[in-house]
This record gives sequence, C-alpha cells and structure tokens, in this order.
Amino acid sequence: MTLQALNDWLARRGYPAYRAAQILSSAYRRRVPSFAAMSNLPQTLRSDLESEFCLPVLNPAVVAHSSDDTRKFLFRLEGDAAIEAVLIPDTPRLTLCISSQAGCGMGCTFCATARLNLQRNLSAAEIVGQVLAAQRQLLDQERISNLVFMGMGEPLANYAALLQAIEILTADWGVGLSGRRITVSTVGLVPQMKKLVSETPVQLAVSLSGTSDEQREALMPINRRYTLAELLGMCRELPIPQRRRITFEYVLLAGVNDSLADADRLARLLHGIRAKVNLLPFNPFLNAGYERPSDASVVAFQQRLLSRHLNATIRRSRGRDIQAACGQLALAQKVD
Repeated sequence: MTLQALNDWLARRGYPAYRAAQILSSAYRRRVPSFAAMSNLPQTLRSDLESEFCLPVLNPAVVAHSSDDTRKFLFRLEGDAAIEAVLIPDTPRLTLCISSQAGCGMGCTFCATARLNLQRNLSAAEIVGQVLAAQRQLLDQERISNLVFMGMGEPLANYAALLQAIEILTADWGVGLSGRRITVSTVGLVPQMKKLVSETPVQLAVSLSGTSDEQREALMPINRRYTLAELLGMCRELPIPQRRRITFEYVLLAGVNDSLADADRLARLLHGIRAKVNLLPFNPFLNAGYERPSDASVVAFQQRLLSRHLNATIRRSRGRDIQAACGQLALAQKVD
C-alpha cells in the first residue's frame, strides 16, 4: 500500500494519520515479519491490520552463485508464474536487477526472456518484494545502492504497478532509495516514456539495438508500432533534468549490427539528444541464432562513437556462467 491509501484506511477507522508512516516504515525499513510484532502500535490497531491485510514475504526458491559473485534469485509466484532477479556487486555499488513481468511479450529476438512469452504482470508487492528479498540475503552492513528494471518483462507495459512500486521504493516511509539510483529500461513504449519522466524521479534507459527501421524491426518488433523517428522524436521532447541523460542500450550482435557503419548511423541518430550509449556485447543462450562479437570489434565500435563525440561505455557482462547476464533470464538455473 501507499501512504495515502493506508491513511484513508486509518481515517475510516478513527486512527490518527501518523500511524500510517509507522506501519509502512516497520514493513519496508525494519522488515518486521508480522503486524503482531509492530510493538509501537496499539493492540487494537495491530488486530485490525491482521484481520484485513497480510505482509507478503517473497523468498527465493533457488539462489545461484556465479564465479564473479553475482547472485541470481528464482522466485515462484502465485498461479505457477516465476521470475528472476540478479544481484550484481561492483564495489562500491551493489546493483539489483529486478523483473516487472513474468515472461515478456515484446518479442526481442536477442533476449531469452522473450521465448517465454508474457505470462502475467507483477503486482507492486511482487516488484518491491524482490528488493526486500535480496536485502535479506545481505550482511547487516550491506545495502543495495542501485536498482535497475532490466530483468524479465517490459516495465512500461505494467505501468500502474510500476508507478506504485517506484513510490514505495523511493519514499521516506518506504524503502528509501534515491530516484537517481533507479533506472527503468524500456524497448520504447513512446506514450508511457513521457508519463514516466513526468511522474517519477527515476532514470530512463531505452533499448535501441538497431540503426534503421528495417534492422530494428527484425530485432525488436516494437519498432513496427513506434518507428525510430517516433521514438527518438519523443526522446528529444522529454523533460529530462539538465544534468541527466537518457541511456541508450545497444546489444551488439556479430555480423548484424556491429559494423563501423552502424556506429556512424547510431551517432547521427542520437545527435542533439543528451545521451549516453551502453554497449552490451550479446550474451549467448541456447539456440539463440546470434553470436557474440569479438572484443576487438566491440572496442572498435565504442571508439568510433567516442570519435563522434558520443559518450559510450561497454557494459561488463556479469553472471554469464549462471545465465544471469543481460538477455539470459529464462528461468534456467545453474546452481553451485
């Protein structure tokens, strides 16, 4: 629940409004396991809460450990659905990659999750529950510093639950993460992109991975609904704060979109946008139909972008040995 919703519930029963922040802080910050254990509340309120609500706890069914200390969590949900989340240590940051849907309906050909198709949207509780579950796996002194919606699903296709989850994740009475440390990735749902930037404090990442409509349509079917011109036109219009940039994610596929000509077209496409490019060398999965480009090819692509005055970084793949790297989440667990 959000603060306002709980305030309304309390008001209807004659409880003071300040109790809402106490309840939610106990649930999200202190992670109290039950309403009965919220000793700062009167017994009558605890009983009323117990009779109408539950404190759902999401526990991983499987935890897979990578040789590079990445951890992947498999969560089983109601209705036979399942999702994965990935905890990525990169000192001093500790990043959690979470899911917004079980499966995905966007059909990107280079992503293993797309092969699952869309099973269902997650609730706000299931989205936030991944964060709380990961935090319970950490040492007392460890804290998740960054959160990325880059796991299973298209976050903007589950917009209402995403918005509610972001409020809980960023609120003082909630998890208390800075909006600047939360990144939401999208394949390019143009109308929802504008809403997200206007209604939340989070960072936006756009999966691009193609430098022409023909190329992008073959890789990402969403391009048939929103062309590159429409997508990048919206990116130019977005009210991005002055000191921020839009991140464009570009999956490099050997012999498909990794030529220097592709790099030149990408630089032209992004001209005039406050942008940074995150290059993701393809992470293979079974029967993918694509190959990972050579390290030399990846570096050459980056250098061409840099020479065109475009901020470009190469994302280091983490957790590939447990199928936890970007594009590999497909409920395939490899456990030590």
